[in-house]
Amino acid sequence: MADFLGLMNQATQLQAKMQELQAELDTIEVEGASGGGMVSVKLTAKGELKGTRIDDSLLKPEEKEVLEDLLIAAHADARRKADAVMQDKMKKLTGGLPLPPGLKLF
Repeated sequence: MADFLGLMNQATQLQAKMQELQAELDTIEVEGASGGGMVSVKLTAKGELKGTRIDDSLLKPEEKEVLEDLLIAAHADARRKADAVMQDKMKKLTGGLPLPPGLKLF
């Protein structure tokens, strides 16, 4: 019974920490870049797009396809960075509580 109560206490603490983490992830921003920095995308750690930057040299009609590809690549780069931040935060948060592999808490 004591083990169950301890587990319930850990679960309650984890839930509170998860709420704190959710709020923190809204404030963490990562930046992804492509084309040697000609295009950059800024996302929150949750993946919300916050901004873009495009080098003026890409704003020519003949560079349209290149720009589209670079935007996709910059977004993918930022998304990988955001995922890495989230995984790191989750690892720190759940360090004392064994969770099944692949379990996604949010």
